[in-house]
Amino acid sequence: MKDALAFQNLDVYVVAKDLAVLVHRAKIADAELRDQAGRASKSAFLQLSEGLPNEGVAMRRKYFVCARNSVCEVAAAIDLALAIEAMDPALAREGIALCVRFLAMVTRLLR
Repeated sequence: MKDALAFQNLDVYVVAKDLAVLVHRAKIADAELRDQAGRASKSAFLQLSEGLPNEGVAMRRKYFVCARNSVCEVAAAIDLALAIEAMDPALAREGIALCVRFLAMVTRLLR
């Protein structure tokens, strides 16, 4: 992105945004799971976005831990939505793959 903040060009940021967009577009049929997955995916994205430009080690860790926890919630919501046939299987697979990528990247940021 041309006119972006530096952290907006990082792969982890792009993956987190892609996940939030996928969850929104998936329109999970179960209202409670749709709400949980939506809030958790947005939280993961926004917590990451607060941590990335933060220079304090403790604050970065706080935000990244919250982002990691939220992405795990997204993965669980997608998994359950798939199990109860409330989500398109192809979108669920794509969503889980994004969760796996995000989790690996944010875990590395915690080291």
